[in-house]
Formats: sequence, C-alpha cells, structure tokens
Amino acid sequence: MKIWVDADACPKVIKEVIFKAAHRLQVNVYLVANSYMNIPSSPLVSLIQVEQGADVADQYIVDNAVSGDLVITADIPLASLVVGKDVVAINPRGELYTEESIGERLSVRDFMQDLRDSGVDTGGPAPFGPKDKERFTNSFNQIITRLTR
Repeated sequence: MKIWVDADACPKVIKEVIFKAAHRLQVNVYLVANSYMNIPSSPLVSLIQVEQGADVADQYIVDNAVSGDLVITADIPLASLVVGKDVVAINPRGELYTEESIGERLSVRDFMQDLRDSGVDTGGPAPFGPKDKERFTNSFNQIITRLTR
C-alpha cells in the first residue's frame, strides 16, 4: 500500500499527520506537487515534483495509484478518477469519496463553477481549523487500519 498526496494544496498539519503515520506503519508516502516543498528526511517519504500545468500532478497520481492505495486530495475530479480505479480517496477534512458520493460531488462542483463563471460570488470553503484536522486524523486512521490489515 502507498499513500499519494495531492500536495500543492494539502494543509501542512495534514501532511504532518500523514508523515507520523507513515513512520508508525512503515508505509511509503508520495507527495506529488508542481513546486518544491520541504519534506522530512526519510526513506518512506518522497516528493515527486512534476512540471507546471493544470492537472499534471493529478494525472501523475491517476497513472501511478493502484487498488489498495490511498489518495489524499481536495480535488473532486482527481478523486473521481482514482475511485474509479478502486483506490481509496479522502479529502484533507476527512471526507471519504465513494462511487456513490462522487457523482453528486462533481455535480455540485460544476454547478458552483457555473455560478462563479456567471459572476456570482459563491464564497469559498470555510477556513481549515482544528476540528478539520481531528476529523481527518480519525478518518485517516480508520482507513489506514483497514488497508494495512
């Protein structure tokens, strides 16, 4: 099992939770990003820096994640692609993407994009806070336990 992180937009506190789990469970973590970022010096944690461009990091994850892996991403189209490959995906707030939920999530995302494109101010997601970290940690630990059995 490998953990793939859509790393450019992943909060630092979430990456830290992932790094600790990687060491505890001896699982490889791959952070995929368009730009350089500091990572811990560890044989279990790797940064894969891809070229600049829309969805380049996403495509790398889609091409390399396999059934039994875990992907952490807030990108709903990426989640849809990996869930279709029988890869488990959660977002940094701990929400599990499933075959059943992903269609609805894509529809809402597209609707909100249409509103923004027509000039409507839809706001953005709520600020990331301690409760989000707690929800992620709980969900992540449950999933990791299930996948490493």
